[in-house]
Amino acid sequence: MVFAGVSNLMQYAALAQGYYAKRGLTVELVNTPNSTELRNGLAEGRYHIAHAAIDNAVAQVEIAKVDLFVFMGGNNGNGMLFARPEINSYDDLRGKTLVVDAPDTAFALLAYKMLQEKGLKKGDYQVRALGAPLARMQAMQNDPNMAVAILNPPQTAVAQKAGLKNLGLAVSVIGPYQADSGWVLRSWGQANGDTLIRYIQANIEGSRWVFNPANRPALVSLLAERLKQPPDIIEESLKGSLDQNGYAPDARLDIKGFENTLKLRAEMLGTWGGGPPPSPGKYLDLSYYERALAGF
Repeated sequence: MVFAGVSNLMQYAALAQGYYAKRGLTVELVNTPNSTELRNGLAEGRYHIAHAAIDNAVAQVEIAKVDLFVFMGGNNGNGMLFARPEINSYDDLRGKTLVVDAPDTAFALLAYKMLQEKGLKKGDYQVRALGAPLARMQAMQNDPNMAVAILNPPQTAVAQKAGLKNLGLAVSVIGPYQADSGWVLRSWGQANGDTLIRYIQANIEGSRWVFNPANRPALVSLLAERLKQPPDIIEESLKGSLDQNGYAPDARLDIKGFENTLKLRAEMLGTWGGGPPPSPGKYLDLSYYERALAGF
């Protein structure tokens, strides 16, 4: 289960290049409309693996009490805050609506932090949950009150071309940030350890294919087909994400970025009763990743 976007570079590559198949795996990528369906679908066993912003995994553990673990990293999400064309200052956002996937996870928290840094508290604007980046962008284009949202590639490039205003990159405010990652129910991971290791190996190989400059034309064509976007939008998306160190080689998890993700949840939502968040290790089991990497 994934959000359709550039964040799934390695999964798209692993499918197209046959890296799953050569390891005896049949993998179906299902696009989620929102994080609620992704989390519920995983918890209910309708999907085996989730790829999305890691804060969703934390929310499952802390709020829904789901026993799971994160097994690999991915990227920092390359989230950017965009506003409608008529917004000329942050004050213009007062009384307007921030469009989010869900109000209490991941990129919504980034948006709260970015607006807070510019003097806007949560009560100064409304919040509307509409799901994935495409839905958020379309809402901003169609409704003057839907004024601001965090978008991710390729919607960042589409929004820029359409005249929406780029108010800045999320990591410029929070610093290192772990967004996209992979996680599974602990029961499924323990029962399917060999499958999970082979799955991770295919993703690592996909990551290496993506990072090879010789494969750039093929990568652009692949993403253009998968994401139904013209090549110029894909090129712009890659320049603003893959080429700007937004993606971790071999899909390694950024521990410092994850620590900042947890700190942001503590600050914005007070998840741990106003105290400091727990160690990242509470949510991780990277032993499968390390065994997968050792197999190369």
